[in-house]
Amino acid sequence: MTITHLVTHSGGFHADELLSSVVLTRLHPNAQIVRTRATDWITPAPERIIYDVGRDFDPTRLIFDHHQKNPPLREDGQPYSSFGLIWRQFGHDYLRALDLPETDVAAIHADFDKDFVRPIDLVDNGALSPAGPLADLSLPMLLESLKPAFDDDSPGSDDRAFHGALAIARAFVEAAVARKAAKLRAEAVVLAAIDAAGNGRVLELPRGMPFRAAVQKAEADHLLFVIHPRETDWALTGIRRDGDGFALRADLPEAWAGLTDDAFEAASGIPGARFCHNARFIAIGADRAAVMALADLAVAGALMSKAPCQG
Repeated sequence: MTITHLVTHSGGFHADELLSSVVLTRLHPNAQIVRTRATDWITPAPERIIYDVGRDFDPTRLIFDHHQKNPPLREDGQPYSSFGLIWRQFGHDYLRALDLPETDVAAIHADFDKDFVRPIDLVDNGALSPAGPLADLSLPMLLESLKPAFDDDSPGSDDRAFHGALAIARAFVEAAVARKAAKLRAEAVVLAAIDAAGNGRVLELPRGMPFRAAVQKAEADHLLFVIHPRETDWALTGIRRDGDGFALRADLPEAWAGLTDDAFEAASGIPGARFCHNARFIAIGADRAAVMALADLAVAGALMSKAPCQG
C-alpha cells in the first residue's frame, strides 16, 4: 500500500502534529500533507494517514487522534497526543529510516519516548505546563511562536507557517535522535575506560564524549574527574552528581577559579596550566602531562575537603 496523503487539521498548529509530520514525511517522502477539517478528507482510506484530527484512534485504519471522549492512554494512565500515537506506531521504522544500527533501535525508541515524546504529549493535553523564566523557550512554545500573527489574513498564511515550522521541528527531532545514538556509541568506550581506570579517581577518555550515563551505569562512584584531549590541548572536567543540576561530585580548587596562563601556572605550580573556569567545572592544560598533574592536585584537594576533621 502506498501512502499518498498525510492528513492533519487546518488552522493554527501545535507541536504534536508538527512533530508527527516529521516522522511521517521521513517514512513517506512523496506523500502530500493535507491540512483540512473536511469530512471527506478526515475519513479513513487506505492511501492516507490521518492524525490529530478525526476524533478516532484506530491504527488498523491509520487514524491517530486523541481528542475523542475516551482518548487512548499510556499504560500508566498518562495521555497521548497525536505525536505519542504516531511515535508508538511508526517510531521504530522512523529510526531505521535514519540508518541507525538495528541493535540500537529499541533502546533509542524507548529513550526518545521518555525524554522527548512524553513531555510533548503532556503539554499538549494540559497535563504539564512549562513554567519559570524559560517557559517561553520550551520546544512546544518555540514551535507555536512560528504561527502567523493573529491578524495575518493573507491566503495560505497558516499553511506556509506550518511548512516553515516543519523544517525547524525536523532539525530538533533529528538532532535529539543523533545525540541519543551518539551516547550509545560512547558508552562502550567509556565503560572500557572505567575498567582501565580501576580504583583511580580520574577517568581518561580518548576524546570529548558523553560519559555521565555510562559512569552511572557502571556505578563508578569513586570517579571524581575526567580528562581528554582536545584539538590542541587537554581538558579536565568535573562529573555532575545527577542530570537535573550542575552540582559536581567535586569542584576544582577554589584558588584556581578564573585564572589563566602565568597566573594559573603560579597558583597551581603546574607548567602548562592554561585556564580554569570561574565556576570550577573545567580546566585546560597544554598537554596530557599538565592536565594529569592538575587532576592529581584536584583529586588531593577534593579528598582532603571530604576527610573528617581531626582533633
